[in-house]
Amino acid sequence: MNVPFNLGVRAHDFNPCPLPQLIEKLREQSFSSIQFALHKSFPESAPRLGALSPGTAAYYGEAFRQAGIRIAVLGCYVNIIDPDPARRAQALNDFSTQLRLARDFGASLVGTETGSVGRGYTPDNFTEEAFEQVVASVKAMVAEAERFGVTVGIEAGINHPLHTAQLARRLLDEVDSNNLQIIFDAANLMTPDNYLQQEQVVAEALELLGDRIAVLHLKDFTISDGRIEIVPAGQGLLNFAPLLHYMKYKRPHIQGLLESTPEEQLHGSAQLLRRMYNEI
Repeated sequence: MNVPFNLGVRAHDFNPCPLPQLIEKLREQSFSSIQFALHKSFPESAPRLGALSPGTAAYYGEAFRQAGIRIAVLGCYVNIIDPDPARRAQALNDFSTQLRLARDFGASLVGTETGSVGRGYTPDNFTEEAFEQVVASVKAMVAEAERFGVTVGIEAGINHPLHTAQLARRLLDEVDSNNLQIIFDAANLMTPDNYLQQEQVVAEALELLGDRIAVLHLKDFTISDGRIEIVPAGQGLLNFAPLLHYMKYKRPHIQGLLESTPEEQLHGSAQLLRRMYNEI
């Protein structure tokens, strides 16, 4: 029997709409799981991340559970290495709130990128000091996750201190806890210098990170004016075959989430990936 394709989507890639309508859209397109960032999909329910209550989490978690939709990633977009100590402390506190409420949401993994040591992109992100700040913050996050029996998911990206699979592997080794896992996004590791060797980059990443990958993000990219430009899955240069092979044969039932795909493009991207998966 073929292992079914466990394909989901970021909830906030749908146009804003009431919760029942969002659930209906997810079911219509047969998405079995979501990445859910409450403050992006329903900002009126999350005026402050640190103020979320168990009741808020249970309200949304129960609605998705009854619809048969799993929250694969509870998205918490915060800058865990903010150069301002007060803002960094607030970011870590907000993340801790999500960890504490993850079970009420029906989720087991809370995810984020690392953020930046400056305002937006800065070459300072590529320093050893920036990486060490990531380690310090992630250690604090993971210690909190261990208390609540949930998992921290960290996503690498080319403009962040965690900009290669090798650095993601180093983070896993330095934190040394199974409550830390990786959200793997192959497009996030592409640069104008390496995209022609993408098969090698992806193969090495899958080998290095292996069973510590909890979820995959599925999006695409093109090159425009010498820069990476993100596009919906299937409309760019990314070869999805190695990722789908990994999902089907190496990590059966692992969740893959469409990302950065506008609602109008979701059906086409999902159909393409489903067909490719079935043919792998």
